Amino acid sequence: MSGLDKMKAQIIAEAQDNAKEILAQAHAQADSIIGEAKAQAEKDARKIVAQAEARAEDSVKRLASSSDMRKRKAVLEAKQEVISEVLEDAYKAVGELDDAAYFAMLEKVLEKYVLPEEGTICFTEKDRKRMPQGYMEKVYETAKKKGGSLELTETVPDGMDGGFILTYGGIEENCTIKALFDAKREELSDKVNRQLFTAV
Repeated sequence: MSGLDKMKAQIIAEAQDNAKEILAQAHAQADSIIGEAKAQAEKDARKIVAQAEARAEDSVKRLASSSDMRKRKAVLEAKQEVISEVLEDAYKAVGELDDAAYFAMLEKVLEKYVLPEEGTICFTEKDRKRMPQGYMEKVYETAKKKGGSLELTETVPDGMDGGFILTYGGIEENCTIKALFDAKREELSDKVNRQLFTAV
């Protein structure tokens, strides 16, 4: 083999060795890239799973919270309905009191609201007809004890349901049954709520 052939053979051998080394490095680099990609994929997969689990847990909590809110709302509405029914029954019961009890109640209301001034008082026609004999004398006496006086007027506002209305200098003090219930509605509702539901 001539010197030129030997040189060619050596160059070829070195080239082959270099190629093998480059190929080995390429394989190693490829394996490394694949390994990193797998690790990243696993990491991403775990992250995705964790996020999905968190979303699922959050959804469950929201559903549970929503369900609890609906239950509480339903219970509250049921309570309010019962309270309204009790108050409505109480309101009707006042109108159905016998004459003695009904006007005794109005007398107590009058004692609370009458003023030491000159004024008027009006009752519904129904109440005037069922009024016990001598009742107006009691009304006048109650006003006198407070340092005032009252005059009975037959002018009755529309929609007056019972009770009475005091008027002093053009200013009305509405003591109708409905007005008294409306004024005390919140207080009465709280009282009924405590009596009916505190022990529940």
